[in-house]
Amino acid sequence: MGMDGCISFLPGPLVAMICDIIGEKTASILGALLVTGGYLISSWATSIPFLCVTMGLLPGLGAAFLYQTAAVVTTKYFKKRLALSTAIARSGMGLTFLLAPFTKVLIDLYDWTGALILLGALTLNLVPSSMLLRPIHIASENNSDVKNRGSRLSTSNPGAVCETETSSCNETQEVTTIRDSAMQKAGQPGPSLIVSQNKSKEFNNGPDGNSVFLVTNEDSYEKEAISRSCKQNFFDISLFKNPFFYIFTWSFLLSQLAYFIPTFHLVARAKTLGIDFMDATFLVSVAGITETVSQIVSGWVADQDWIKKYHYHKSYLILCGFTNLLAPLATTFPLLMTYAIFFAVFAGGYLATVLPVLVDLSGSSRIHRFLGLATFFAGMAVLSGPPIAGWLYDYTQTYTGSFYFSGTCYLLSSVSFFFVPLAERWKKQSLTRKRKDCNEARA
Repeated sequence: MGMDGCISFLPGPLVAMICDIIGEKTASILGALLVTGGYLISSWATSIPFLCVTMGLLPGLGAAFLYQTAAVVTTKYFKKRLALSTAIARSGMGLTFLLAPFTKVLIDLYDWTGALILLGALTLNLVPSSMLLRPIHIASENNSDVKNRGSRLSTSNPGAVCETETSSCNETQEVTTIRDSAMQKAGQPGPSLIVSQNKSKEFNNGPDGNSVFLVTNEDSYEKEAISRSCKQNFFDISLFKNPFFYIFTWSFLLSQLAYFIPTFHLVARAKTLGIDFMDATFLVSVAGITETVSQIVSGWVADQDWIKKYHYHKSYLILCGFTNLLAPLATTFPLLMTYAIFFAVFAGGYLATVLPVLVDLSGSSRIHRFLGLATFFAGMAVLSGPPIAGWLYDYTQTYTGSFYFSGTCYLLSSVSFFFVPLAERWKKQSLTRKRKDCNEARA
């Protein structure tokens, strides 16, 4: 895996904080400029270390901004058809096999420097497309709205009332804590937060639009201190107390560790079996097209809500695992083609449901932080997966070990989702305790 590939995952937490501060649109434009600048500066390269920075670091960091902002904006724009919209948005990744022949044509026509300049010009089109990402500000409900909604739901779903009241209580306590700590830093005592209809002012916290109410008779520097304190809250480690984060990250890490190995070694294995190189590359082309179609179909199926989305995701991972464990049995071109098609179908299925599963599991956590930390760990897997597979080939002098390793990783990545019911039970008990504490605080 190239340096830009692993760097597009590793800076996930940094990208999450920057996106929370400057917004998705600006972050996406910044990512497009980084990718474009990396290609353009690379046309002046005179050494390999120079290219490691300009072709690896800059485009990789830019891709991190582009990927994460696109993913988060998709979750904000779409709710009912999130899986299908995600599948359509990332369906082009299955056609990346076209980049290699396209780049070769550019090099033959314009030399490598001209090819890099043209690639930079093409990626510059991401700037106007990033400008189309209109931010969505969702204002939080005030306490009266929450209570009214709770009374409407009380007759039909008592559990919803419990969750609503708990969310309101937690939001108030969190805002109070932030304000108190900010005032103590400013040298003033930390009184409790007072919500008043007559003298209150709405203050929007960042691009996610969560609203809190601050008393208007405080000084302006206190409000600035609260804003800084809210931004410092982006660095908290509350996700490490969330079992759903571990469930998703374990699966995402191992699936990314396994995903690129078959793609890299399929052509090489076909050549060792005496298959012509052009026929071997045709396997990758068919797999890419199949994966694109599979993502769209799987996204539509997941949106029907016949079962929970993580069940689809878990099933696709298990099927990917068994498919790769059976791959060494494919010793002819028709059998390799069958393997490539089945693996592409199952891989497209789980890739289409990654983001919907993340949204379902993240709950009230910020999607930016949840995705950012998960991609950081996945970046380590992306960086180490192909070298491990290469070492297995050097040690065994056969590519079968690489497919066995990939299949094992896929099977292990599905294990964590069997613990989702236990995590849901823990969440329910936690909400019950918080509701009890909230009632005691109001009493």
